[in-house]
Amino acid sequence: MQSAARAMIIAVSLTMPFGAMAAEEIAKANTAEVPSADAAAMSTGEVKKIDKEAGKITIKHGPLANLEMPAMTMVFRVKDPVMLDQVKQGETVNFVAEKVNGALVVTKIELGG
Repeated sequence: MQSAARAMIIAVSLTMPFGAMAAEEIAKANTAEVPSADAAAMSTGEVKKIDKEAGKITIKHGPLANLEMPAMTMVFRVKDPVMLDQVKQGETVNFVAEKVNGALVVTKIELGG
């Protein structure tokens, strides 16, 4: 009986370091840099018109992969009207457009290069 317990203790002590190493490797894999959903959904376009009163922006854009839409010029609502103060007509922007309650909404916008 004692030899069985000893064998079990030895077996557990030998496998613990490997289990700890595996957990460490899994933790590293989980924290590896993965592009955020915003980065993956980021599109590029040119600001054609800004309507601050209506909270809308017109953008001539490339394909919107996350919405499966081809390149075109579209009017979008903006998530926050303050976003319209960050850009000007004629500027190139990177933006994220999403379908929110049935409307296409720019949820993030930044100057492009």
